[in-house]
Amino acid sequence: MSKPSTVPPVIVDCRWLADRLGRPDVAVADCRFELSDPGAGRRAYEQGHIPGAVFFDLETDLSGPIRRPGPRHPLPDPDAFVAKLEQAGIGSGVTVVCYDDQQGMNAARLWWMLRWLGHDGVCVLDGGFTAWREAGLPVTVEAPAPARRRFVPRLRHDMAVSMDDVRRMVAEGRGVLVDARAPERYRGDVEPIDPVAGHIPGARNVPWGGNFDPSGRWRSPEELARRFAELAGRDDVVMYCGSGVSACVNVLAMAHAGFSKLPRLYPGSWSEWCADPANPVARGVDAREAG
Repeated sequence: MSKPSTVPPVIVDCRWLADRLGRPDVAVADCRFELSDPGAGRRAYEQGHIPGAVFFDLETDLSGPIRRPGPRHPLPDPDAFVAKLEQAGIGSGVTVVCYDDQQGMNAARLWWMLRWLGHDGVCVLDGGFTAWREAGLPVTVEAPAPARRRFVPRLRHDMAVSMDDVRRMVAEGRGVLVDARAPERYRGDVEPIDPVAGHIPGARNVPWGGNFDPSGRWRSPEELARRFAELAGRDDVVMYCGSGVSACVNVLAMAHAGFSKLPRLYPGSWSEWCADPANPVARGVDAREAG
């Protein structure tokens, strides 16, 4: 398994990274991406990024090919993704610091995927690129040339569930489904992205954006522990969102809060669920909404 000697905190601040920048056992991953403009992240990276950062695109690196009908951001083939990690200089003994400019949404996806592959040495930069720039820390346009490293994956299959798994949960009325989307999308009032509005029957709503304070920084572990208190100790919690990206923020928030047992992810999420007309759809509020 690709595992560093020291596991970092799941959320780190700019000073933590600045003190370690340039070390051979630290890799930086720029995950900036905008759904409304898929090329914006790459352009932003080329205009300036944290020194040494390698760019990971949500759609071409952190997702596999889209097959219709199906999810909008399917997980990539593990072997193909491992090859990209190795080219980026990520392997055994390397701590990966992920950042974006979307409150950690895309960075959390890479955080989750690395853990899914068995690599625990990964964390997310609090405040992302905006915080780094506001701190007056160095920015460069120079593309890095990291030394290739060997990455030995050890897939944690139990971290993810399939659509069939979720169908059984719904049919049997067991487990806890948590929808991480904004309340209006959960209720089905609006649906700006997917063809069907609503949510998976029985799911409760804990929007991913509620993990941040008004400044856009992560809430304290104590605040997050209270936010997810009802899920503590449960071994049948499944997190989903629109396409398996923002739900990772809720998983990361629970890790930051110190939960020893984290929810599993439904990577296909609503975009896969609603693509099959045989799947039931609920609207309104099934369980509760959390701020």
